[in-house]
Amino acid sequence: MSAPIKALIIDDEFLARKRVSNLLNDINDIEVIEECSSGKEAINAITVHKPDLIFLDIQITDMTGFDILKEIDEAIMPLIIFISAFDEFALKAFDFFAFDYLLKPFKDERFFQSTNKVIELFSSNESNSGLNKKINNLLKYIENPNEEFSEIKHSKLAIKANGKVSFIEKNDIKYIQASGYYAEIFTEQKKYLLRESLNSLLDQLKSFNFIRIHRSTIINTSLIKEVLYSNYGEIDVKMLDDKLFRISKTHKKEFQKIMGI
Repeated sequence: MSAPIKALIIDDEFLARKRVSNLLNDINDIEVIEECSSGKEAINAITVHKPDLIFLDIQITDMTGFDILKEIDEAIMPLIIFISAFDEFALKAFDFFAFDYLLKPFKDERFFQSTNKVIELFSSNESNSGLNKKINNLLKYIENPNEEFSEIKHSKLAIKANGKVSFIEKNDIKYIQASGYYAEIFTEQKKYLLRESLNSLLDQLKSFNFIRIHRSTIINTSLIKEVLYSNYGEIDVKMLDDKLFRISKTHKKEFQKIMGI
């Protein structure tokens, strides 16, 4: 690779910009051409300098990262690495649209892993159809922000843990149980721990086969093995893995209506 990769840092936090800049000082193949603290500055800098790569905070004081990208000509759209604190909206966009993403606070090793991917891409001189698809999807999203992309919003649930985000298929979830301030999400493969309320999770799963059967339990109705009635009018459900749950009185009628029993 002859010329260094031209990079732009966009973040309204001074210390955040400086940290990225300092890390890039150790990378000969990437040159920081400007730092921007506002969306207006960023739009002007991208238009004038036409950087190869931008490190973009998704939430900036005067506008969002998407507002900035909306103003950029598709012909000069740079590679995008989002840098942001945990945000549900951002997470749904990160893996779907960006070349890579870094969740604050990130470790130096994670940053260098991301920049190494950039350098490898530019060194290969090969077209990246997957990257082009992400950029095209990003531009479509900017034009129609209310449009739902099935690959992320419909079929997958974002789980943040240990400094990374995993996307799990909603249909793979067997049941969810409240555990203090957390929700335990059970799949066939493993259990995930997520700091989120059951109400919020149910909203994300409402278009799937999920129902709340207790204040502390959500189940996937497609994975019910059988429904058991007691002599006292109580109802239990047995899942395919033989896990047994009691239907609370509060949710009994709704459960019976949905299940047609």
